[in-house]
Formats: sequence, structure tokens, C-alpha cells
Amino acid sequence: MGCPDVSLWDDLSTVLGADILKLLQGELSPNRPDVGKLEKTLFYVCPTCGNILVSTGTASISCCGRKLKPLIPVSCSEEHKAVLREIDLEYYVTVNHDMRKDHYISFAALVYHDRIYLNRLYPEQNPEFRLPMVRKGGYLYIYCTQHGLQKCPIAQITREHERIAD
Repeated sequence: MGCPDVSLWDDLSTVLGADILKLLQGELSPNRPDVGKLEKTLFYVCPTCGNILVSTGTASISCCGRKLKPLIPVSCSEEHKAVLREIDLEYYVTVNHDMRKDHYISFAALVYHDRIYLNRLYPEQNPEFRLPMVRKGGYLYIYCTQHGLQKCPIAQITREHERIAD
């Protein structure tokens, strides 16, 4: 059995709409259908370019020629705790966190039932953003470039008006 010339793999991959690695392995097995449960959302960050990728089910994700592994969220630490303020039917979210070029929050995402809201943040920018107000449920994910992905239920996040009343 012959193998196509190496220079043809890229074109073959494009024509077949398949990943070159999967073609080389000789197996193109489809994933199971996505059942639509956003609480199973997976986040990926490319270590080379910083690209943020999101999948709602099992996927083979790659960027800059490298296969990426999903980020494993941990519970929010004190250093990454957010504070919510309700302003104009939105949440105004602040995080008391450094935003240096070598250590900053890269993104925050609200995952709520059938929606994902992603906010990209940059070094030397204030760690604050707006999110739509949600009724019940949902999770806030915060990705720190040094400490990884953190996950906090919206119900457990400090509300500014509650903090003032205490």
C-alpha cells in the first residue's frame, strides 16, 4: 500500500475536510452528538499566541500547530474573587487582581444555561467588565495567566450592595 507524497497531505486534508493527524492515523471517528449542556463547556488557551477557544462538547482542538488540552477549572481563590454590582440591569464585575504583562486575567466567561458570555482582558487594563444579569444559576470562569482557570457559582459571588449592608 502506498502513501501519498508528503507535499499532498495539506491539499488532501483540505479536500476531505479532515485533520492531517487523523488522516495519518487512518481513523476519522466522529464525536458523539453535543447534547447542549453548557455546564460541560471546555476552555482552551494556546500557550503560543494566547488564543482562547471554547467547545461545548468533546473536540480535538489545536492552535499554532499544537493540540491543546482543556483547562481544568478549580474553585475560585481569594486572589481571584469577583465582586458584582448591579447597574442598569447588568452586572458590573470587578476583580482585585494585578494586570501586569507577566501576570494578569486573560478572560472571564459567564456560562448560563444556554449562553456563554466571554470577556477578553488585557495586561495593564483594569480587571473590570460588564455581564448581563442572570436570574439563577450560572458560573463565572476567570482565567489567570499564572494560576489557571477558576470557576465560581454566580450565587456565591459577593454582591456590592450586600457587602455594604454588612
